[in-house]
Order: sequence, then C-alpha cells, then structure tokens
Amino acid sequence: MAKPTRWVTETKPGHSQWYIDRFRTMAAEGADLGGEARLVDAMVAPRSRVLDAGCGTGRVSAVLHERGHEVVGVDADAELIAAARHDHDGPRFVVADLAELDLGETFDAAVLAGNVMVFLAQGTETEALRQVAGHVRPDGFVVVGFHVNRHLALAEFDRYATDAGLRIEHRFATWDLRAWHDDADFAVTVLRHATP
Repeated sequence: MAKPTRWVTETKPGHSQWYIDRFRTMAAEGADLGGEARLVDAMVAPRSRVLDAGCGTGRVSAVLHERGHEVVGVDADAELIAAARHDHDGPRFVVADLAELDLGETFDAAVLAGNVMVFLAQGTETEALRQVAGHVRPDGFVVVGFHVNRHLALAEFDRYATDAGLRIEHRFATWDLRAWHDDADFAVTVLRHATP
C-alpha cells in the first residue's frame, strides 16, 4: 500500500480544491502555464509519447497534447485527476502513486513539474524516480523541476537519481533554461538512464 504523500500529510484540508481553483483562475486570467511543456516539446520529436508524472490538474499535459504529443498524466490525488479530466480533453489521466507506478507502457520522455519531488511521501523518492524512469525508453529522458531546500536538498535529489539508475545530463535554474548557479532556488534537471 502506498504511503501517504506529503501533499496529504503536510497540507491543510481543502488544499487540493484550493490548488484546482488557483490554476483555473490563473488560466482564466491568461497566465502562462506552459513553460515546462514548451521545454519538453523542444526536446522530443513530433508526436512523441510523454508521461506527465505528478500531473496535478493537467496543465502540462494539456499543452503537450495541444502540441501534438500523446500524453498520459498521473497523480496520486484523485481530486486533482478529476479536475484534469474535466478541464482537459485529449490526454489520458490516471490516479496512481509514482512509487508504485506500473502502466505497462513506454514513453519517449517523462516530466515531473510543479514540485512533484517535494510532495512525494518521505522515503519514496528513489523508488518514484526508478518507477518513472522504468517507463521511459532507453534513449529517452526524465526532466525534473523543484524548489531546492524545500524538504529536499539538491544533493539528496542527486543521490536519489543516481540510486534510481539515472545520470544528470543538464541542470538549469529555470524552465526557460537560465544557467544554473549555486544560489538558485529552483533546479531543472535533465536525467538519462545511466546505462542506455
């Protein structure tokens, strides 16, 4: 049985609905919610298969679908998945814990956006990365973005990635590829299989 995620154990009741409302409001106001998807789109071939791991309300999945990719969004929060299904036609959305992910299919790439790593159940970080990577073809990639030192230090993340059989290929300070520097409060890391 999956351990409760930090999304459940470290947020207030009603947090999921607050999150849904927040992103619906931002979308209605015309906010740019597709930065992560644009990066992934630039890195994959047209009509690729992409796993949006920890998809939340489906905003990244939706943009990738609009750009012609086949997308499966996965999140452990059934309320977020219900909102994703309601708001976005096209991608397939699945309720599943990343640490126990077993979709029985392979993708060209996977993306973990929106602080997914920070909200995993404590102690499941390596297994979540291993399960996500296991769904990515040998020459594919996993790209992960999160605020550093918010429950998860970058050195810890790097260790989890290595233990999951991944190697760091690139690191940036933002989704629009600003150069990484040691004072950055956000990290975007492109990972590849250590032995393709």
